[in-house]
Amino acid sequence: MKRRKFIISAACAAPGLTLFPPDLSGMRTERQPGKLEKRPLGKTGEMLSVIGFGGIVVMNSTPAEAAADAERAINAGVNYFDVAPSYGNAEIRLGPALEPWRKGVFLACKTGMRTRDEARKELEQSLIHLRTDHFDLYQHHAVTTMEDVEKIFAPGGAHETFLKAREEGMVRFLGFSAHLVEAAVAMMERYDFDTILFPFNHTAWYAGNFGPQVMARAQEKGMGILALKAMARGPWKEGADRSAHPKCWYEPVSEPDDILMGLRFTLSHPVTAAIPPGDENLFRKALSLSERIKPLNSEDLESIREMALRGTPLFSA
Repeated sequence: MKRRKFIISAACAAPGLTLFPPDLSGMRTERQPGKLEKRPLGKTGEMLSVIGFGGIVVMNSTPAEAAADAERAINAGVNYFDVAPSYGNAEIRLGPALEPWRKGVFLACKTGMRTRDEARKELEQSLIHLRTDHFDLYQHHAVTTMEDVEKIFAPGGAHETFLKAREEGMVRFLGFSAHLVEAAVAMMERYDFDTILFPFNHTAWYAGNFGPQVMARAQEKGMGILALKAMARGPWKEGADRSAHPKCWYEPVSEPDDILMGLRFTLSHPVTAAIPPGDENLFRKALSLSERIKPLNSEDLESIREMALRGTPLFSA
């Protein structure tokens, strides 16, 4: 068996509980009074707020609403903002809203394009929309199949644009987001990315064995680990009323205790930052609970594990 295939197979077979209890003793943190904790982003030298701002929050907002949301986040200590062209008009709204604060924030963007020319075109358009001359982090977006991986790294693939853009100073760091264990591991084996953005969620972790393999490999490589779906309950049930959270393609948790549980689970791992769902109210709730985000103890862990095993995971390995 080829080495890369062996690594992927071994990673996908990793047991779901091997990384607990967590040990964050080696992770340096910073915190100013009344502001979010900051953690290091892998080897980049950057320190990011433990809660990030997902651009979908301002999708379909008015310019005034977007500006207010960005300012509220900045005032709470958020310095990590993430957006993508596929988020409707989020780039167009976030650009002007973030412009007064641009020098003090870490701005991440993505492309779902898989060819060199398409990715270049989308990168240039995103820079215009976001009113900036560079992105701090640029990511291959939503790598969900092994075919995506092959296209990205093929001759004329999108990764050629990433490397060129970094040479030109259009982007500083390179990363990817993924929603499949096998694809995430393959991406890490193909290139030494600076970051990974991946769903690290308690129900998927325990009930779906989804996440431990990816986190273990990212840690081995010293990558910056960023988290999606910390506040996911699971897939929407058939016939469920989605009107309260129209921007969420999955069912989020919405009660304060559940939100706190999800964030504490994810951030008890060596994760730099978690991005709440792209819902204005849920994002604000996450910010309001930030002072209570503490590492899990053994009693908390057992309670979360039991609850997770009764749920339906959004993702499974």
